[in-house]
Amino acid sequence: MKLSTYSVVALTLLALPAAAIATNTETPASTMVAPSQQSRLSDIQQRWAEVNYRLTDEAQQQGFEQLLADVQAWVAAQPQSAEAHIWQGIVQSTYAGAKGGLGALSLAKAARNSLEQALALQPDALQGSAYASLGTLYFKVPGWPLGFGDDDKAKQLLEKALELNPDGIDPNYFYADYLFDQEDYQQALRYTELALAAAPRPERPLADAERRKEVQALRQRIQEKVR
Repeated sequence: MKLSTYSVVALTLLALPAAAIATNTETPASTMVAPSQQSRLSDIQQRWAEVNYRLTDEAQQQGFEQLLADVQAWVAAQPQSAEAHIWQGIVQSTYAGAKGGLGALSLAKAARNSLEQALALQPDALQGSAYASLGTLYFKVPGWPLGFGDDDKAKQLLEKALELNPDGIDPNYFYADYLFDQEDYQQALRYTELALAAAPRPERPLADAERRKEVQALRQRIQEKVR
């Protein structure tokens, strides 16, 4: 764990269930998004990608502030929605990464609370996205006494995310990043290959393209270590 940094990795939600699976099997009914939430979810996803990947500096922070206010309104309107809590956690964590400093740590703690609430409501919501995002928080946030980071807990959460969505680009990328941090380079390389083999997410082209760039960049860093 690198205790010198307060930055939090940008977390991305897994794709909507129908598009995240690389096989042709049907998505379990328990992981489907209710029709009443679908449009709100899609709007938050698309706006998040624009803010996270296309804006910078003050414009990006302002974008995250507005996005956080909107997702908080979603949680207030539908407090039993695991999807709303997942996205609240994702916005909080990526805002933390953009903000940096001590203020980032308070946002990271808020993100942890949001993701834990999502797990309490429905652990398999959005194919276990809360596990993937929470696991990444636990290995990116500083450990004690600065923060709540915990590599062992991160491993458990990330592996649970892979159980629920073994073919998804995000859980494979997040686990590869974790393994790289643990200096397990051969296994990290394997999971980047699995991430790149994931099915495209046509309803989220910007997020998909940027995630693939991140996977490729991680592969390059790994390959430099194993040469």
